[in-house]
Amino acid sequence: QVVNYAPFTLLPSAVPSALFQQAYAVQQDFNLLVDAISQNKEFLEHTLASTIKVDDFTARLFSIYMQVLEEGLAQSVFLGINRSDYMFDCGVDGTPSLKQIEINTIAASFGGLTSRTAAVHGQVLKVLGKSEEASRLLPNNPSKGLALGIAKAWELYGSQSAVVMFLVEEVQRNIFDQRCVENELWNRNIRVIRKRFRDVFEKGSLDDAKRLYMDGQEVAVVYYREGYVPKNYDQQNWEARLLLERSRAVKCPDIATQLAGTKKVQQELSRPGTLEGLLPGRAEAVARMRATFAGLYSLDLGEEGDKIAAMAIADPDRFVLKPQREGGGNNLYGEELRQVLEKIRDSPERTSYILMDKIKPQPAKNYLLRAHSPLQVSECISELGIFGVYVRQGKEMVMNEAAGHLLRTKAIEHADGGVAAGVAVLDTPYLV
Repeated sequence: QVVNYAPFTLLPSAVPSALFQQAYAVQQDFNLLVDAISQNKEFLEHTLASTIKVDDFTARLFSIYMQVLEEGLAQSVFLGINRSDYMFDCGVDGTPSLKQIEINTIAASFGGLTSRTAAVHGQVLKVLGKSEEASRLLPNNPSKGLALGIAKAWELYGSQSAVVMFLVEEVQRNIFDQRCVENELWNRNIRVIRKRFRDVFEKGSLDDAKRLYMDGQEVAVVYYREGYVPKNYDQQNWEARLLLERSRAVKCPDIATQLAGTKKVQQELSRPGTLEGLLPGRAEAVARMRATFAGLYSLDLGEEGDKIAAMAIADPDRFVLKPQREGGGNNLYGEELRQVLEKIRDSPERTSYILMDKIKPQPAKNYLLRAHSPLQVSECISELGIFGVYVRQGKEMVMNEAAGHLLRTKAIEHADGGVAAGVAVLDTPYLV
C-alpha cells in the first residue's frame, strides 16, 4: 500500500580502481570455497560444534542438514548466489587495502536495484555538466547475472514445465529488487511463482521421487529471499524448510551452503592451513583470498579465547563483535561490545560470537537521499559487494562467475546496518 523509493547517494563515490579489480578477481575463488565448504561434512561439524550448543538458530539449521544427509541428498544440481562484502581499510601509512567483511550465502539482495543506480548517477553527473565523468561509470547488471544462474539450474533440473519459486517474506519491503531478477527469468520463458513458508507448509508436497510440488506445479528451483534470521521461523516454517530441503528441487542456497556463510565458519577460515585443506592444490586462489582477510579471532572457551576476550574488553574500539546472523544491524561496537563481553566472558554463550578487527576506512562527503530525510552533506564510508554465481551438477562445476557489484554508502555515525536495515543507501563506484 505504500511505495517508497530506495535510498541512494546524490553522487557516485570514489573507489580505488586497483581494489575494485582485486575484489572482482577473487570472486570465483570465493565461489569455489563456499561450494567446497558446503560439501565438507567433517569441516562443518567440527567448526560449528561449539556454536550449535549455544545458538539455537544455527543448531536447528544444522539438525535439518544432518537429517537430509542421513536420508541421502535428492538434489543433484547446486546453485550458489552469494555476495562477498568488503571495505577499504586505511592502514597506518594511509594506503587503502581491501578487507572482507563477510560473505552472504542466502538472500544476498540488491542485485536488482543496483542494476539501475549507474543510470541514475550518470544522469545526475550530466545535469551537473560532467558528461565526461558520466561516461566513465561502469555498466552493472547483477540481476541479469543472478537470473542466468537460476536459469542454468532450472535447465539442468530438466523439466520444461517446472517453475522457479521465490520464497519470500510475509511483508515484502524489497519487492522491486526481486522483480528485476524475476523479470529476467520471464524474459527467458521461465515461469516464476512467489510463495511464503506458510504456503509451503499448507500446500507443498513431495512425490515418491522427492519432486517438489506447489499447488500441483513441479518446482525446479527454490530461491530463498527469506529464512536467514530466527524471526523468519515458527514451528510450521521449520517443517516447511525441512520439506524443501528433502526435495529434489535446486535450493538456492541448500542448507549446507547457508551454514557455510556463518560467522563462525568465516573465523575458522582465517586459521593457518584451513583454506589449503579445503582447496588442495589451489595455492594461488588461497593467496588471493587470504590477502582480503581482516583479523578474525575465536571466542571458544579455553586459554586462547580468554586472552582474546580480555584484549577486546581492554580496547573495545579496535574490534567488532559479530553474532551468527545475516541481514545487518546485529554487530556490536565500542562500549556496547565491552558490556556484552564482560557479561558473557565466562559463559559458553560467548562461543556464539566471533571477534574481528575493526576496519578504518577513509570517509568522504556525499548527500544521502532518503524519503522524509533532511538533505545535508554527510561524512560517509562505503562498502563494496561483489555478486558471485555458480552452478554445480554432481561433481562438475558448470558455471562460476562474478555477476556484478553493489556499492552501499552510509554516514560514519552508523557503525552497522545495510540498506534494508534503513542505514546504508545505494551508490555507484567511480573508479579512481
